[in-house]
Amino acid sequence: MQQIIDQTINFVKLTLANAETGHDWFHIERVYKTAKTINAIEGANSFVVELAALLHDIADSKFNNGDEEIGPRKAGEFLASIGVDDETITHVKEIILNLSYKASLGNVTFNSKELNVVQDADRLDAIGAIGIARAFTYGGYKNRVLYDPAIKANLNMSKDEYKNTTAPTINHFYEKLLLLKNLMKTEAGKQMAQQRHDFMLAYLDQFYQEWDGLK
Repeated sequence: MQQIIDQTINFVKLTLANAETGHDWFHIERVYKTAKTINAIEGANSFVVELAALLHDIADSKFNNGDEEIGPRKAGEFLASIGVDDETITHVKEIILNLSYKASLGNVTFNSKELNVVQDADRLDAIGAIGIARAFTYGGYKNRVLYDPAIKANLNMSKDEYKNTTAPTINHFYEKLLLLKNLMKTEAGKQMAQQRHDFMLAYLDQFYQEWDGLK
């Protein structure tokens, strides 16, 4: 199994060599490490957890014209090419398909302990200090403004609205990042999320005071 994990790591590093920096190999590595930390407590199938964590962003839909099938398909084709069994491949593909925040805005019909572990790990990388850095990195990549007081956050977005939003990056905190703490499914994830959540609140307080020239 370790040989398969090592092959997968090499495949992901090569595939994401030129990826947007918020969704590159280092993002994958952080999610992979965090998933293993959470799973040491949760006790899910570690082989499935590690493969799904490594492959979860192998072809993110937002960089592939919104195609939500390309990631699971590409992951499945790779795993089949290195001899992984069909049951594991199917499970990993289901995790990738149902992992994202936007997927949770639609009709989710799949669930597993392994999905919970990897999903929490991925969501943890979207909050806290690194989450803030990633949000502004992606906002810059999409040429979005930092903040516009005239544009209010949409707190009831549909899946399509979320996929197509062009709102300022600060709005993203309210439309997603600050919501993630209460969406954690594992006890370890919930504990790790609290500190990162509090850090984001402190950051926003500082941001607004600087914006208004008060600090």
